[in-house]
Amino acid sequence: MVMNRIRAKKNLGQHFLKDADTAKRIVESLSGSGYQEVLEIGPGMGILTHFLFQHHAFKTIAVDVDAESIHYLQQKFPEHADHFLHADVLQFKPEAIFPGQFAVIGNFPYNISSQILFKILENKNHIPEVTGMFQKEVGVRIASEPGNRDYGILSVFMQAFYNVELLFFLDEKDFDPPPKVKSAVLHFTRKQNEELGCDEKLFFRVVKAAFNQRRKTLRNALSHYIDPKKRESIPYLDKRAEALSWQQFSELTNHLVKSEHTS
Repeated sequence: MVMNRIRAKKNLGQHFLKDADTAKRIVESLSGSGYQEVLEIGPGMGILTHFLFQHHAFKTIAVDVDAESIHYLQQKFPEHADHFLHADVLQFKPEAIFPGQFAVIGNFPYNISSQILFKILENKNHIPEVTGMFQKEVGVRIASEPGNRDYGILSVFMQAFYNVELLFFLDEKDFDPPPKVKSAVLHFTRKQNEELGCDEKLFFRVVKAAFNQRRKTLRNALSHYIDPKKRESIPYLDKRAEALSWQQFSELTNHLVKSEHTS
């Protein structure tokens, strides 16, 4: 059967990876340790999917919001037709498909890549491993260390729960159609023996509040959370958000809890 190529849709941020060797390298970054199922986000024309289906140790389910892509892939891989789901991954409920642990992989649409990571964080207890394609600037930001101006909210959140590794960069010419930006492939491995050490919901609120006013010192950015009577006993308030590691944000969160409880 001769199948037409999928028309890349600008509104979906579609840029299809062309090089099979690169696709194989991305798929091989998954260890397959601790899970037997994989969720592929945005399979497009199936260049990653091809190599994922060759890994018989785990089952791959591919999700794409593009109905044309799903139809194309069901024709391309008829023996795996039921492994393709037409769905918006941001509305997708993985627990309905994956009863246990599963990995996530994909050439993530750059316009929603940050939202995809927040979705992964919501399901982090079930996702031990992730490999994803990002716009280069976003990838660098996520992997940045404290003190770097690229360091931000997702840097803190992802590094708190995952070991983050920037694998390699790709040029515009590696995609069809070529995007206007370079790309980065990142690999995330869930931390097993390291505890966050503080109230998780408050941690998320504190980090977001700190970076939403990143030019201000934490004393000013987090004024809503600080009891003025206890201010002198709270560490790091003279620093800005990008100076703190996730561990220091955890420590700060605990002090803010104590401040609330002792006011």
